[in-house]
Amino acid sequence: MTSVRRIKKIVVEKPNYLNLISVLKMEKYSGYLGSLKQQLSKKNKRVKLPKEARQKLLSWWELHYKWPYPSESEKVALAESTGLDQKQINNWFINQRKRHWKPSEDMPLMVMDGLHPQNAALFMDNHFMGDGPYCLGP
Repeated sequence: MTSVRRIKKIVVEKPNYLNLISVLKMEKYSGYLGSLKQQLSKKNKRVKLPKEARQKLLSWWELHYKWPYPSESEKVALAESTGLDQKQINNWFINQRKRHWKPSEDMPLMVMDGLHPQNAALFMDNHFMGDGPYCLGP
């Protein structure tokens, strides 16, 4: 049904100006609303991370399973070596901890005894990472 027919039908059946105005607004903004809906549906699409990136994140996870909270510098290094955004790194660790990690009962004692990861040495692929620039990938 064309917009002119729709407008005539509304005016004849229900002479209400609010209905007429709403139809005119819908006609005016329908293109915008359609493109907005399309953009929103694209954002909701879930995209898997690349396999190599997942493998690097999992290897870090396995090495640091007792305390899987990377420091900011480790997050930057992981982002550089995987090619992911830092936000993706953060989200991956949040999801991984929620799905696969249960803190041990002696966790508060570890933090109190100074075994907190900020005091621990950084190791990746059996190599000491040191305090300098981190290199997590090949």
